[in-house]
Amino acid sequence: MSIDPLYPFRPSAKYEGVRPLNIYLLRLLYLLMFFVLGQLTWTHILTHRGPWDPTNAVAWCVWTAFATLAGLGILRPLKFLPIILLEIFYKVLWLLIVAYPLWSRGTLAASPAADITAQFLWVILPIAATPWGYAFAQYVYSPHRAPRTQAEQPGIAN
Repeated sequence: MSIDPLYPFRPSAKYEGVRPLNIYLLRLLYLLMFFVLGQLTWTHILTHRGPWDPTNAVAWCVWTAFATLAGLGILRPLKFLPIILLEIFYKVLWLLIVAYPLWSRGTLAASPAADITAQFLWVILPIAATPWGYAFAQYVYSPHRAPRTQAEQPGIAN
């Protein structure tokens, strides 16, 4: 039996052509989200006292659901890739519309957004872990997939 030191860097049929390194990084992200974010959000929800502010409750419920679904991503990293894409999208969007204007005016450090910005800058990790070729082929365009006929469309009777 020989050991291939380049195995993590080569596309693998076992992972639908995705490099094992990306799979390992995705699993690490899901683990962190499940345990770190999950502990924080579930603790907050389960120990909350009094009535909820509806908007605040939505944010906590979304983050709790996000962290809980990440537990399934540990087992099926590619099937749950959309939650990583959601994480990247909402963090980059927030950095662009909230943090960047404050930073460009030189007022970010003194603002309430400074702490969130520091946390959201870690978005570089999911960006690096994401198998972008796979994501594009699965969710945007794949020249190898034939378009579905009308009979194959869900909800259309023959």
